[in-house]
Amino acid sequence: MGKPRLIILVRHAQSEGNTNRAIHQVVPDHRVKLTDEGHKQAEEAGRRLRHLLKPDDTLQIFTSPYRRTRETTEGLLKTLTSTSEDGGPSPFSRSKIKLYEEPRLREQDFGNFQPCSAEMERMWKERADYGHFFYRIPNGESAADAYDRVSGFNESLWRQFGDKEFPSVLVLVTHGLMTRVFLMKWYHWSVEYFEDLRNVNHCEFVLMKMNQDSGKYILDSELRTWSEYKRQKQVEIARRNPSRRNTLSAFLQAAPSQAEKSPSITGRQWGGCPEGCTHNHEHIRREEIDPSLPPPAAEVDQPAENENDDHALGPHEPAAHAPVDGAADSQRLAPTKSVPSYLLAPGTSTSGDATPHEMPSDDEIESYPFPPQTSSRKAPEISQRSIATAMRRKPERKATPEDIERWTNESGMGRGKQADALGDEPELSSEEIEKAEKEDKSLRGSVY
Repeated sequence: MGKPRLIILVRHAQSEGNTNRAIHQVVPDHRVKLTDEGHKQAEEAGRRLRHLLKPDDTLQIFTSPYRRTRETTEGLLKTLTSTSEDGGPSPFSRSKIKLYEEPRLREQDFGNFQPCSAEMERMWKERADYGHFFYRIPNGESAADAYDRVSGFNESLWRQFGDKEFPSVLVLVTHGLMTRVFLMKWYHWSVEYFEDLRNVNHCEFVLMKMNQDSGKYILDSELRTWSEYKRQKQVEIARRNPSRRNTLSAFLQAAPSQAEKSPSITGRQWGGCPEGCTHNHEHIRREEIDPSLPPPAAEVDQPAENENDDHALGPHEPAAHAPVDGAADSQRLAPTKSVPSYLLAPGTSTSGDATPHEMPSDDEIESYPFPPQTSSRKAPEISQRSIATAMRRKPERKATPEDIERWTNESGMGRGKQADALGDEPELSSEEIEKAEKEDKSLRGSVY
């Protein structure tokens, strides 16, 4: 037949978690079972489904692997395939109904065992302010995460619809939020409309009928929304108390004057540290911590090459400077210690003159650090990064002809022979190696 003529989404029957939320603190969510009332609801759903189907319909059911949805499916099939109340046999045989568990239809993950009731109540309020679709449960999922896996399930369904033997009726036994997420993906609803939808009742049927002309599915069930619920409440209040009707005259009489208006009230404050944030994220000056410390030295007016470069001294360490002679350099500062030439950038020296870069001598390495500088000429600023890079730099030695010949002899290359990764000379010829390589690749090709 191809695409089914009818798709039915069913929310599970009443479970113990619906009557007592504290049970999720000790029982895993996927093991929560139905109540006695829930079993009755599941069996009643089977009777309603029987009246909804045609005698010649074929049936396929996908169910969430959670216990409450599997028990709902069993109760539904019990009355669907059993003898009717008037004594007539059922046109649907249990052996002819295709039943599959689909993990992608499972409930939104609420983070393993749930915390205490007070913390859960705080979390529900936080989710209401943040938004039901994007709010991610701690150690769990958001509705957006559930949307991703439902998208994959919908794609699988469309591939199965290509089978001409696909049953005429498809039933999905799942959860309340997953029903809304499934419809959101199918009909391309917005996030705002999804968050306006109210939950589906237990064992409520949501019908999607295929239009025979267009082949598209039309939503045949009316979903409840919070906006409509609020509007009905306002109408009910106005009906009970005519003086509070939403009219312009009543609004003008009840409107407070400008002087009586109270300041705006901020909403709840969420986020931050769990125990309350006591951290100070602002920069604290050194003298505010210890007034006895001297103020930091003035910065050199020469800009750095990169704003991310480190300074020669730490950001909070005061530097001792010596006065500099000369009117032109009256505002500039020079370090009191000289720096060995091998720690300078190429093309510079301790005197500031451009010189060829030289490698360190043994005397320079042993005598570092040098005594205080006596010259009045200033030295350029040297960053910590430049010093570290220079200290890691090692002398380079060019390879001599003797080295090249020795490496060639050791590796076996350059003598018309091949070597493997370890440098050992193979005993096989080049033709035999090429043949073995082709055989190896052919074996691997059958696996990868």
